Amino acid sequence: MKKSKGWVLVLIVGLVALLLAGCGANNGGTGNGGSNGDAKATNAGSNAGANAEAADANAGANAGGEKKDKIVIGAAMPIFDDKWLSYLYDSIKAVDEADDSIEVVMVDAKNDSGKQLSQMETFVTQKVDAIILIPVETEAVDPMLDAASAANIPVVAVNRMPNESALEKVYAYVGSESLEAGTIQMEKVAELLGGKGNIAIMNGQLGQEAVVKRTQGNKDVVAKYPDIKIIREATANWQRAEGLTLMENWIQSGDKIDAIVSNNDEMAIGAIMALEAAGKLENTIVAGIDGTMDALEYVRKGQLKVTAFQNAMGQGQIGVETAIKAARGEKIDNKMINVPFELVTQENVEEYVKKWQG
Repeated sequence: MKKSKGWVLVLIVGLVALLLAGCGANNGGTGNGGSNGDAKATNAGSNAGANAEAADANAGANAGGEKKDKIVIGAAMPIFDDKWLSYLYDSIKAVDEADDSIEVVMVDAKNDSGKQLSQMETFVTQKVDAIILIPVETEAVDPMLDAASAANIPVVAVNRMPNESALEKVYAYVGSESLEAGTIQMEKVAELLGGKGNIAIMNGQLGQEAVVKRTQGNKDVVAKYPDIKIIREATANWQRAEGLTLMENWIQSGDKIDAIVSNNDEMAIGAIMALEAAGKLENTIVAGIDGTMDALEYVRKGQLKVTAFQNAMGQGQIGVETAIKAARGEKIDNKMINVPFELVTQENVEEYVKKWQG
């Protein structure tokens, strides 16, 4: 019995020893496993961080590469809802779509100078390579140009010539000489009037260079004809509907008006509609400026006697091409790039219809 108890005791002691050894091994294993786990976690974290940094570096390198490969041009437009300007916008888009090396980002200021300033500042923040600007108000562009200049971003003004101080800050101006348009328009009207009669002038949006210069051209010609009188002058903001309303008001005034001389075709078309409705179109000469496709249809019918063709497609295309040169840092010989106006009457209208169709 004692012998049995002795063996039992030996077995118990042996089992305890084995258990203690197993616990020690497990504890050691846990310790090593913890160290290895920590090391693996540290290595994984380091590797992940290194990989992330490498990915960021690659992304930065790729972005930098894309920036160099593709020229990004911001296009700050005054308003999308303008018939003539829509042709200019389309020509810009056509150049953009045909050239994979450039990207044009076009925005609409909705005829709000404050909004246009904000859009210009956004282009500066985005670090575009160049900016095409058609100002809402030509007298309000200096802060926009100052913001771009501070970021060394060249600006190409198109269609609406900025004020004199602002012109010094742009890379180039691409457009047509508004004084020329008003001059050739009024010279033809004076000829059709036989050098005498009462005229009314429809202005575009007041304060814009095109309005000032086109109207000045009109008045410079009138000054040569003592028997031609300007009896009415008011704004219809470039819009057909406003031109119609303004003409209706003038008709109701009872004044005898022999000719309507409009700063653009859209207002002139509005005047034609009002005159036709009142049965007075046959005895009234109506003249516009721009030579839009819509206007040329009225010229064809003999209702719009005169317009001055302004090449929207040419201005848009040359504007983009000049902006590309600016982005590449190229020097140009003349920063004033003129796209001439051309007089259109019923005699030569088909020539200009073909220009739009071609």
